[in-house]
Amino acid sequence: MQERQTAKSIYQKLETYRRPYLDRARKAAELTIPSLIPKEGSNGNTQFITPHQGIGARGVNHLSAKLLLAILPPNSPFFRLNVSDQALVALTKQEGMRAKVEQALGSVERSIMGYIESSNIRASTGESLKHLIVAGNVLLFLPPTGGMRLYPLHSYVVRRDPIGNVLDIVTKEQVAIAALPPEIASKIKGSGDKSPETSVDIYTHITRSKKGDQWESYQEVEGEIIRGTENTYPLDKSPWIALRWTKVDGEHYGRGFVEELLGDLITLDALTQAIAEGSAISAKVVFLVNPNGVTKAHKLAKAENGAFVEGDINDVEALQVQKASDLRVAQDMISMVTERLSFAFMLNSAVQRTGERVTAEEIRYMASELEDTLGGIYSILSQEFQLPLVRRLMNQMASLRMIPDLPKQALNPTITTGMEALGRGHDLNKLNILIQQLAPLGDALHTYLNVGDYITRVGTSLGIDMAGLVRTEEEVQQMQQQAQMMQMAQVAAPQAIKAMADSQQGQ
Repeated sequence: MQERQTAKSIYQKLETYRRPYLDRARKAAELTIPSLIPKEGSNGNTQFITPHQGIGARGVNHLSAKLLLAILPPNSPFFRLNVSDQALVALTKQEGMRAKVEQALGSVERSIMGYIESSNIRASTGESLKHLIVAGNVLLFLPPTGGMRLYPLHSYVVRRDPIGNVLDIVTKEQVAIAALPPEIASKIKGSGDKSPETSVDIYTHITRSKKGDQWESYQEVEGEIIRGTENTYPLDKSPWIALRWTKVDGEHYGRGFVEELLGDLITLDALTQAIAEGSAISAKVVFLVNPNGVTKAHKLAKAENGAFVEGDINDVEALQVQKASDLRVAQDMISMVTERLSFAFMLNSAVQRTGERVTAEEIRYMASELEDTLGGIYSILSQEFQLPLVRRLMNQMASLRMIPDLPKQALNPTITTGMEALGRGHDLNKLNILIQQLAPLGDALHTYLNVGDYITRVGTSLGIDMAGLVRTEEEVQQMQQQAQMMQMAQVAAPQAIKAMADSQQGQ
């Protein structure tokens, strides 16, 4: 019988595949936010290296905040629960129930968003986005009690199949012996004569079952499985979410956004350091005195402000490094690299060029172009973060009786942010620009513009289900006919009354 592999041995085996990604992540962190991926052995007392420039940290914070608003928009759900027409008829056995079902699903959507806002999921998501930008990888855990926990790249390993599906995850963390179950703690203290405050490594192994239809997890200390930590989860509702910035087939880990900009960040850091040191040297004031002259250096040093000292002005000269032109070359290079990094990190200052006559259309076009560059990460996060998050929260809230049990086969969560929202946003901007350009036509605009079709397209761009919301051409014509008939009746009514009165007087 084959001996069971311990979680520690699996971790050590997969650690070799992680090492090059972790080394690059630490290099990227040194130039942006060093505390994100610290060196091995770091703790709360560690003094991290401070970068000579702040554009890296500023860019990471700005880009992560922008992504957070895109994938977890406040005050509006980032997903939608859909039920197919066939499933709707089969479930309700009635016609015309879509409005009531969508109303109920909307209530569930708001409940899930309220649960996200009331927990620390948003804060942990913002922090995880920083890790994705810098390190390219991060692991998230959604415990049954609520909230979200983050594991940096240096505290876990992952194994994927060639397509990119996760097969194994092993986390490593330290815990005091006193916090372990008594039977495990007694074995550890007895074997090594350790105190209860001593920390030991605890490993959590998450793997697919042999059949591949569910997840299995357990915790292990010193090769011993901790009793009561064994769990199983549905394949699409795992509380463990391994995220990556880029998807590279055949690789277990992703690559960070900062890794693509390392050349510019290294150049900017080195030039900024040179400028800072050169400026400090240039700012130092030193006077040279001719040793053979009549001016005495000690008299100049002791002279008060406005005092008279015997000497010759040609005997004293201020020392100058005369490197202004060289420093100006470095400064011009810094400006060019800073501009490139500002565009890459989508900083607001990079969107608008310097100048007085900058049109709103130019700014809108440049901002739209920058948004499109993030289309790839939107698609990855929607499939590897947003969709698993919704499914896990629905399963968790249903088990806690916070939302009703929903038909899993008929219900299909759909992400409404990211690439889809980008496309709809561009369509809406174009429609608004069209109306603004056609506004000078006045009443002629209504003659040529199909108002009903325009309203439908605007609603679609906003992500609204327009079925039954906008009247059809037949309904509009019927209403117009009814209005004409009512108007004719109102006009004809006084004439009919007058005719009746005249006939009664004639009699």
